[in-house]
Amino acid sequence: MCNHPAHYLKQGAADPDESGKAQRLLDLLEEIHAAQEKVLVFTQFREMGELLQRMLRERHGHEPLFLHGGVPRAKRDRMVERFQNGGTDGEEGPPIFLLSLKAGGTGLTLTAANHVFHYDRWWNPAVENQATDRAFRIGQTRQVQVHKFICAGTLEDKIDEMIEAKKSVADAIVGAGEDWLTELNTSQLRDLLSLSREAVD
Repeated sequence: MCNHPAHYLKQGAADPDESGKAQRLLDLLEEIHAAQEKVLVFTQFREMGELLQRMLRERHGHEPLFLHGGVPRAKRDRMVERFQNGGTDGEEGPPIFLLSLKAGGTGLTLTAANHVFHYDRWWNPAVENQATDRAFRIGQTRQVQVHKFICAGTLEDKIDEMIEAKKSVADAIVGAGEDWLTELNTSQLRDLLSLSREAVD
């Protein structure tokens, strides 16, 4: 539900107006496009990436790249080359590259982008940082802006608060995995999964 109701309901199409998060992303992408800059958009869900791809195609009339685990290696390499250097006919590469967090989070150099969006948050900040580093590779000459989307008062917001509160000891508590979740007691887990009243008010 934090991403888009259509994602939760497993619908094949999504109206951006039904999600504040989707609306905000599309507005920011228009600003970035107007400034002739490029952007990486990470989501942990292939289905959400497909919904975003459709929304962007309907709004801009062109198909953004989308890299996920089902893309063969040769096609993946062509997508990266096109984003980084444009087409063989001198055409400029697409301004938006959608990536699933696991497929695009490591091993790629995507320094053509100077904006990185995390559309939905991962439990482990190290995974997000690895994904963000795709734009921070050797060869990056511009300042990179990182945007993390969070729905206030929801599970996303609470995960973010917990990660921020433990950042100074993240390596000791969170480490490179999600084992810290098993350390929560029943009350903490219930609070984590409940919608905050303050956000609704």
